[in-house]
Amino acid sequence: MNDPLPQGAKIGILGGGQLGRMLSVAASRLGFTTHIFEPGANPPAGQVAHKITTASYEDTKALQAFAQSVDVITYEFENIPTSALDVLEKICTIHPGRKSLAVSQDRLIEKKFLTGLGLKVAPYADVTNAEDATGAIASIGVPSILKTRRMGYDGKGQMRLIEASDMTSAWQVMDGAASILEGFIDFTHEISVIAARASDGQVACYDPGENVHKDGILRSTQVPANLNTSQRMDAVLIAAKILNALDYVGVMGVELFVTADGFIVNEIAPRVHNSGHWTQNGCDICQFEQHIRAVACWPLGDGARHSDIRMENLIGADMDRMAELRKSDAALHLYGKSEVKPGRKMGHVNFRSLRSSPS
Repeated sequence: MNDPLPQGAKIGILGGGQLGRMLSVAASRLGFTTHIFEPGANPPAGQVAHKITTASYEDTKALQAFAQSVDVITYEFENIPTSALDVLEKICTIHPGRKSLAVSQDRLIEKKFLTGLGLKVAPYADVTNAEDATGAIASIGVPSILKTRRMGYDGKGQMRLIEASDMTSAWQVMDGAASILEGFIDFTHEISVIAARASDGQVACYDPGENVHKDGILRSTQVPANLNTSQRMDAVLIAAKILNALDYVGVMGVELFVTADGFIVNEIAPRVHNSGHWTQNGCDICQFEQHIRAVACWPLGDGARHSDIRMENLIGADMDRMAELRKSDAALHLYGKSEVKPGRKMGHVNFRSLRSSPS
C-alpha cells in the first residue's frame, strides 16, 4: 500500500493501552477511524476508538475479521506473536513491517543488527544454558545485567549482577529462558530520539530528549537534552540510519547512552514511545499524528519544537497529585484507567516553557 488513505479510512491498531488510545485520538483528528484489537477487557483505547475487538492473538477467525475490516494495520507494542502476524499480513498491510518486529523482539538479534550497521552497543553474550552463563560472566564480568532475550519491558525480566557468583541465582530465576548478559556502561545520561520514516523514504526526527529512569521505568523526559550541537546531529543521524536500514514506516524510539567515547545504542522500539510524549505540547505535530501520517502514506509533518518541555509520568500513587495538577498550567494527559496500581502508568503531564530562540 503506497496510496494515501482517504478520509474515513479505518486504521487497525494491535493493542489497546495508552499508546493505542493516543494513536486513536490522533487518527480521529485527521479524519480516520480506528479499530482496536486487544485481548484484555475494557482497555484505555477502547474508550476513544470507533470499534474494538476483544479476542486472543491465537484466535484466527477474530484476527481475519479484524484484518478484513481495516485499511492498514499498525501496533502499539512490539511483542505481538508471530503466528498472529502470519494471519494478518495475508489480508492487510502492516506498518511498521515484520523485519522491525523481528529485530526488536529479540535482544540478541537487535544487538547483532545494530553492530552490523557499525553502531556501538553494550558488551554482550548469549546465554541459553548454565554453561553459557559461566562463560558469559567470565567474558563480560561485573557489574552486568542478565536480561531475557524476549518480552522484557519496564525493568521486567532483568537481574543485576554485582558479584560473579550472582550469576548462579540469576540464571535460576530466568528458569531456562533464552537470555543475554550485558555489561554496564559508564554513561553520563540517557537520551532518546523519536524519529519517523514515510513509505517514500522521507525521514523526520524530533529533538533528542533526556531521560530519567527509576526502578526500570521512565520517570521523566526533558527537552532539550544536555547535548551540544554536534551530539544532537549525531543522535539524529543514528536514528535515521536505523530507520533506513529497516525500510521502516512509522515512528520509532531510539534510546542512546551518552559516554565520553560517543553514543552507545541501548535499544530500539518500533512504535510511538513513552519518551516522545513531550511532543504533544512541545510541537505542532506530535509523535502520534506523525505515526498516523506515516502508516496512512501521508507526507510527514514538521516535527520542529516550539517549547521546552519536561514530561513526567504519573505512576501509581502519583495520582495523589491530581488536586495540584488540576490547578496548574501544565498539560495533563490521563489514560482512563480506573484502578490505580503500584508501577502502573496512569497518565503523564507536560510542563512547558516557551523558547526564545531555536536550539
